[in-house]
Amino acid sequence: MTDQTLIDAARTSKAWPFQEAQRLAKRYPDGKRDADGKLVPVLFETGYGPSGLPHIGTFQEVLRTTFVRRAYEALTGAPTRLVAFSDDMDGLRKVPDNVPDAGMLQSQLGKPLSRIPDPFGTHDSFGAHNNARLREFLDRFGFDYEFISASDRYNSGAFDDALRNVLAHNQAILDIMLPTLREERRKTYSPILPISPTSGVVLQVPVEVVDVQAGIIRFTDEDGREVEQSALGGRAKLQWKVDWAMRWAALGVDYEMYGKDLTDSGVQSGKIAQVLGGRKPEGLIYELFLDEKGEKISKSKGNGLTIEEWLRYGSQESLGFYIFPNPKSAKQLHGGVIPRAVDEYWQFRERLAEQPLDKQLGNPAWHLLRANMADAQGASVEGAGDSLPVTFGLLLNLVGVLRAEATSGQVWSYLANYVPDADPAQHPELDELVESALAYNRDFIAPTLAKRAPEGPEVDALQALDERLNGVADGIPAEDIQTWVYEIGKDERYGFDNLRDWFRALYETLLGSSQGPRMGSFISLYGIENTRKLIGEALERAKRTP
Repeated sequence: MTDQTLIDAARTSKAWPFQEAQRLAKRYPDGKRDADGKLVPVLFETGYGPSGLPHIGTFQEVLRTTFVRRAYEALTGAPTRLVAFSDDMDGLRKVPDNVPDAGMLQSQLGKPLSRIPDPFGTHDSFGAHNNARLREFLDRFGFDYEFISASDRYNSGAFDDALRNVLAHNQAILDIMLPTLREERRKTYSPILPISPTSGVVLQVPVEVVDVQAGIIRFTDEDGREVEQSALGGRAKLQWKVDWAMRWAALGVDYEMYGKDLTDSGVQSGKIAQVLGGRKPEGLIYELFLDEKGEKISKSKGNGLTIEEWLRYGSQESLGFYIFPNPKSAKQLHGGVIPRAVDEYWQFRERLAEQPLDKQLGNPAWHLLRANMADAQGASVEGAGDSLPVTFGLLLNLVGVLRAEATSGQVWSYLANYVPDADPAQHPELDELVESALAYNRDFIAPTLAKRAPEGPEVDALQALDERLNGVADGIPAEDIQTWVYEIGKDERYGFDNLRDWFRALYETLLGSSQGPRMGSFISLYGIENTRKLIGEALERAKRTP
């Protein structure tokens, strides 16, 4: 059972996953029960169109849904399920840019994805290939889910009763959909899409319902021939808005979130679900990702950041941390946001152990650590209070002065000055961040670094810092070094209006960046003599500058 203290805190929490869970709990305060009164899992669903590969949008939707799922479990103690549904009966609309044998796929346009040969040659169909990639993707992140494919449900007859229900309410569905369509589209629109018996293409043609119970429909095939055939057993599929509503009703979906671009679709599908005797799930409408310029991310444009790129430069947890806040606000997704997300995640995770429970429930790290727990009922989470001995920002400054050719071995040799037991095997998470820092520096920082020459009183201040470090051995506390740096910056002889100007001078002349770390920490990590060499190089630049 869930801790009562956790239930009490969850009932009043303002964190958005708990706000969502509280809405769902109004529908099922003590869990969901079937017609016989038996407790059954509350069903959460995420949808996937397998015409392309899983991407960062797939990750965020499954992760955010998992946040709400775990929050609902904490709030009620009731069982839940998460279904990842693949619409692999959808007809292929266009050939993706990143697949082999594009000519073969071009000849298969319009056919269900599950009935098109796999251009990669690894699976029975293109849909099966992308479904496998989806499962690999979700498994990689440890999500707890059940996979369902549309083709399995349609072909096996598992959706036959639901299809009969759609046929029985064909006109009512048309009454909902036709007013939302352009006049030209109304002429060909049908809730049910027959699959041509001659070409195998999913047809967008008017359909007449002949026999609801037998599932017989009448339509005109591509060759102009009038055809009567069953819509059951995989010989037809539904228009996607109708399909969405049918799934909600047939599977008993209780919660599903979706992007802002599907707002109107959600309204229409909700009405159709009600016509079919179901109920629109609870759910959150989230904002979409933007690129660095504030433009909507598009796979065809190739703007924004892929999940592979984020994981090259930052951790999975940092991505989850960045995604967590304010799902109803758009987020810019580009390389520049990664370092801060990495360090803030670890700050929140370290803080977690000291927070009272009500504050923990608003801490993103609490939700991230619980997301893939096998037993997420209790309030405690493994990993709370953990910290890194070195921040990611400090690592970036270190590899920045080591230049783009730096290796992990070099970085760890410097970490020995700063980290007890500086062994990658003893600090696996830090070791991963070392590799991330090397990649981030190589691709983002090194090409832009430009150390300027110190000017005017900056020269005297750097000389003062060099003299203060002269004769000091490595191992002196970073806070002591930071105090010396402060004292020089405050000394009126050097004329800095504020400490910010002094630190900016240090960053720009020693590190080649306008921003940087606590200098005491950096000097302790990089080493006294190495830092003095940096100062010496800066002073030489000043001599050469007219």
